[in-house]
Amino acid sequence: MKIVVIGTGGVGGYFGGRLALSGNNVSFIARGEHLKAIQAKGLKIKSAFGDFSIYPAQVSSSYNAIKNADLVMVASKAGQVKEIAEIIAPLIGDGTMVMPMQNGVLAAKELADFISSKQIIGGLCRVFSKIESPGVISHMGSDPTIIFGELNHEKTERSAWLKYTFDSAGITNIWSENIEVELWKKFLMISSSALLAVSKTNYGELRSLPETRQLLEELYTEIYEVGRAEGVDLPENIVEKTMKAVDNFPADSTSSLTRDIWEGKPSEIEYQNGTVVKLGEKYGVPTPINRFVFNTILPMEKKARNIVF
Repeated sequence: MKIVVIGTGGVGGYFGGRLALSGNNVSFIARGEHLKAIQAKGLKIKSAFGDFSIYPAQVSSSYNAIKNADLVMVASKAGQVKEIAEIIAPLIGDGTMVMPMQNGVLAAKELADFISSKQIIGGLCRVFSKIESPGVISHMGSDPTIIFGELNHEKTERSAWLKYTFDSAGITNIWSENIEVELWKKFLMISSSALLAVSKTNYGELRSLPETRQLLEELYTEIYEVGRAEGVDLPENIVEKTMKAVDNFPADSTSSLTRDIWEGKPSEIEYQNGTVVKLGEKYGVPTPINRFVFNTILPMEKKARNIVF
């Protein structure tokens, strides 16, 4: 399969690397020192499941590789999706699948503003990974997993081929019949990242202190109620199951959004807790914990983006 990975960070680098290792024709799009390092030394993956390298790696800052691609994996930050969609729309062939891998629940809708929704495959991933240094991706902890499915919930031949491709690459994957529910399950989970940031804790610390554990559960409950108001068929026990999942995270783990905020970098806060607040306002669902977290981080976010306020 000819695959283009837009964004060779923790997500795109890890999964794209696995796909390239299994013999797929994978082109990576990267920038800056990361691009230079991959061009010079290849893409190195350090993983609890075994280290490996892709050398030479097909990597560029150009989007031209998208022409005639079978699959485009959009693994950029959520805030970059609109810009990327507009740029790549003229390059995408009729048979190309476009799969967003962002945190949040807006990426597919934003892609569909420029690309036919018929070409979009709903997607998300579960992985603890990051750029350790230019050209090096570090994976920690749990089994990296991709969940995907058609936006119209149909079982299609192209989805079956996608599953075969992931299986052949040794990537744990789930072919979902309701990808929207899966997106919201992850959205609920990852929206705790900002609570880690404001409390300056990792998951082990956050879940162990009764006071912050209660905040975490209330934050999740608000998102569940907003999702139900949006019409998403979230299971009634999703908050309980998510809390149990958090209890199994490596104690010292955080998230990319958490680290971005701590390091004074632009983050995806608008696409996480900011979305919860906006949807809560839309449907009349109170979201006091998410609002507090979002409003507390907002000044830091504006500073990171050099926005005067």
